[in-house]
Amino acid sequence: MSVASGGGASMYARAMSATSEQDRLVQQFAPLVKRIAYHMLARLPASVQVEDLIQAGMIGLLEASRKFDHGKGASFETYAGIRIRGAMLDDVRKGDWAPRSVHRNSRLVSGAIRAVEAKLGRDAKDHEVAAELDMSLEDYYAILNDTAGSKLFSFEDLLEAGAPTEVGAEHEPFDGLEDERFRRALADAIDKLPERERLVLSLYYDEELNLKEIGAVLGVSESRVSQLHSQCAARLRARMADWRDS
Repeated sequence: MSVASGGGASMYARAMSATSEQDRLVQQFAPLVKRIAYHMLARLPASVQVEDLIQAGMIGLLEASRKFDHGKGASFETYAGIRIRGAMLDDVRKGDWAPRSVHRNSRLVSGAIRAVEAKLGRDAKDHEVAAELDMSLEDYYAILNDTAGSKLFSFEDLLEAGAPTEVGAEHEPFDGLEDERFRRALADAIDKLPERERLVLSLYYDEELNLKEIGAVLGVSESRVSQLHSQCAARLRARMADWRDS
């Protein structure tokens, strides 16, 4: 009886210790949620409220505190940052403001880029993509602007390249990044992007500059940076479609 009681007490102690550690992590990294929320807010339309991002981010942080494995080698801050951003992104998607035509046009652009690059064996230029879509360059840029203003591009979206992607689809945030083959394929696709698009990607995701700041670096308008960002996303989706199909 005493052994059973001792075992139960031990399990209870471990459970309480785990709960205490989770609480400590949540309290310590709560400011990270707010920092990420305000950074993402600068990239999103005015309809998105920072309070909603923070609430979703806290859910991501709680989940991270429960699932974090110290034996995997990554720091908790790195792991939590991914989970927090993923939770915020999913929340934004659930309240998607983009009409279906915007999602359809985004897929059409990716398909046109893929077709042009398959025929020419090199990076598709703006006017070539517009010609493939049978539209003027101005109309093509308008589509890119609409896409940038309606959807937050993220790497896990690339797994859906070439297929209808409905906002709010049920999948775990950043599941694709957990696949090492996908990591290598994505890194290779990014390395082969046109130089300016690669720089926009680096400044946006690595340096965490907003579109206006990137425009100042490149010496172009914020609108042009938005177009480059959307085109970069479409090009990556087009190229990663081969990885998905294989």
